[in-house]
Amino acid sequence: MEKYKSPRVALEERVEDLLGRMTLAEKVGQLNQRMYGWNAYRKVGDGYELTDEFKKEVAWGGGMGALYGLFRSDPWSGVDYRTGIPAADSAKAANMVQRYVIEHTRLGIPVLLTEECPHGHQALDGTMLPVNLGVGSTWNPVLMKRAYGMVASEIRSRGAHVGLVSALDILHDPRWGRSEECFGEDPYLAARFTEAAVRGMQGESPDDLAGTDKVAVVLKHLCAQGTGLGGRNAGPAPIGERELREIHLPGAKEGKDVGAAGFMAAYNEIDGIPCHANERLLTGILREEWGFDGIVMADGGAIDRLIALTGSHESAAALALASGVDLSLWDTAFSTLEEAVKQGLVSEALIDRAVRRVLRLKFRLGLFDRPYVNELRAISVVGKPEFCEVNLQIARESAVLLKNEGGLLPLGPKPGRIAVIGPNADRLYNQLGDYTSVQRKGVGTTILEGIRMMAPEDTEIVYARGCGIRDEDENGLAEAVEAAKGADVCVLVLGGSSARRFDGVFDSNGEAVIGEGGLPAEMDCGEGVDLADLALGGVQVRLAKEVAATGTPVVAVLIQGRPHAIGDWADGCGAILCGWYPGTEGGRAVGELLFGRVNPSGKLPVSLPRSSGQLPVYYNQKDPGRPRVYVDMTSAALYPFGYGLSYTEFEYGEPRLSQSDISAAELAEGGRVTVTVRLKNTGSRVGSETVQLYIRARESGITRRIAELKAFRKLELAPGEQRDITFSLGEEAFAVWKPDMTFGLVPCRVTIMVGGNSRDTVGAELKITGGRLG
Repeated sequence: MEKYKSPRVALEERVEDLLGRMTLAEKVGQLNQRMYGWNAYRKVGDGYELTDEFKKEVAWGGGMGALYGLFRSDPWSGVDYRTGIPAADSAKAANMVQRYVIEHTRLGIPVLLTEECPHGHQALDGTMLPVNLGVGSTWNPVLMKRAYGMVASEIRSRGAHVGLVSALDILHDPRWGRSEECFGEDPYLAARFTEAAVRGMQGESPDDLAGTDKVAVVLKHLCAQGTGLGGRNAGPAPIGERELREIHLPGAKEGKDVGAAGFMAAYNEIDGIPCHANERLLTGILREEWGFDGIVMADGGAIDRLIALTGSHESAAALALASGVDLSLWDTAFSTLEEAVKQGLVSEALIDRAVRRVLRLKFRLGLFDRPYVNELRAISVVGKPEFCEVNLQIARESAVLLKNEGGLLPLGPKPGRIAVIGPNADRLYNQLGDYTSVQRKGVGTTILEGIRMMAPEDTEIVYARGCGIRDEDENGLAEAVEAAKGADVCVLVLGGSSARRFDGVFDSNGEAVIGEGGLPAEMDCGEGVDLADLALGGVQVRLAKEVAATGTPVVAVLIQGRPHAIGDWADGCGAILCGWYPGTEGGRAVGELLFGRVNPSGKLPVSLPRSSGQLPVYYNQKDPGRPRVYVDMTSAALYPFGYGLSYTEFEYGEPRLSQSDISAAELAEGGRVTVTVRLKNTGSRVGSETVQLYIRARESGITRRIAELKAFRKLELAPGEQRDITFSLGEEAFAVWKPDMTFGLVPCRVTIMVGGNSRDTVGAELKITGGRLG
């Protein structure tokens, strides 16, 4: 038996044995992921067959490195329940693909099946979670680790191996259409959820990847997409190395440290260098500085875009490969790597470097020893009742109560007549977000349905759509106003939509094609759907103002994928609940929150602006040392980072430090400062509060930030209960990128601030002594 086929041989020995047997063409085949997976099969009666296109692709590369999106379902792929692969058939289809590749190639190298899971598995019957902005609002990585573990078990039970997980983008400009894919605007918060995603999906040990319920995680995108110029997708990131390292790399570093199997390079450029051609980033920082040994995957068609720099597919492929990209995605360029070697543009040694990384992942996943999956297992795994319960809990905790004047919420036991109004009240797909699969009929609850489910008996509920998301049709306004006039309370469900249509136009990477000044139907968020103005679209603002003018108390529910600017109409609402895109269970969760079945506990992971003209408005901007204000408007966000109300009240005591000064040397040697604060529930209901700890450093030789999140803890308190919460801060909390761009401690003065959001805090002073500036 060949060494690479024996499970008793060490992994690296198996990799080298197999690599030594491969031709250059077979090596290049392992670095390509050219096919859309939905083109690999066709449905025939009650079964499936492989297409000639798939068979030709296998023959071309003497195998296949990876196949993307075998189970993907959405308007771009055109896959629905008539044409696609539901959970019950998925393992059979995956085995069919795997068996063909193994049995019809010289070396029998299994293929990686990669799947999109930015907020759940984007497949027929796949569990769809709230989008990442909602996840960030939970401030509950423990809950999310459990959820990501469930997503991984679904994917692996169906026969796929790699999950592409949105985690690394930091939201600095909410005009960006992909805002919903970010955990928020803060690197520490994002890093905690990145850790949860990797540990949940991959397990705690590298050996876990070979299990039946774990998948390899490819984190995307590396990096700085969330700060693209003008909020335009894939726009250049106008930042320097300090901003890169302070804000955009911590999540990736955390992902590497907890064992992420791979990273996906980003479309954007940083200081003139596209990420796919950025050797300093993909090799210098990622591999040489951090010690990462996994794979780097290209984003869809991105290597072909490098032709603008190089002039040919061959030279574009050579540039990306040399920079550190290992596996392509849908591009032509990497298919020319054999010719690039012949032309002397790239060495075969670099080909071998990338192939080793791809093969190593396949061995770690156990594909050579157990290439096929149990064809009945997915039926018992996908859509488990406990998955639905966890999904519901995420939706509950992701909603943020922004305003509640006079205790308008929760709605009383006898609310009388409720008018439910707005374009997002009864549209399930409007609350699911981008990268969403086609849903089986009967799955999920809309906001209107959730209100009907949770309303007390004898409550009269009337519904009027009022208007659309973006269209200017005013015909429904009068009906909505009349419904509000006759109601005791109005629930106004506004916001945006990332829902795609099957008759939409898409780019080769699935991005919605937008004409100058045009939007696809009612979609106003999602990949490729960037906005210049964050105000609500269409006539929604007019609807909000006219409903408020009736005098009926108004509860606004925002269903959105980005922070919209609501400052011009929010005053007319007695209560505002931000639900983001809360997923399939979002309607029920919102209903529970409105009627007090659940106490809101979400906190904003991003600052909410008053106006697009304020941008940027993220909380951790550099400290200018003096006030810098606008003449025509306050500079402050409408609602700050970390903000969120409850149906109870919490009181914070003064933070107590274990010491008032500590030397840099002591911290560097493992010393720590403990911070203790007393939290009391002074209200009449059980509630959960997220205690947040920030620092503000001064006199350190470089410009520091107004505030920096360094720790948080979410806990539940009964009425009247009080508890001491202690945080322990060490070198990692106080170190900075010094003037010489080394990371370490410098003497400085630090205000340690604790509170329920980034604005309302109580502080204590710490002095870090000794050391010197770099």
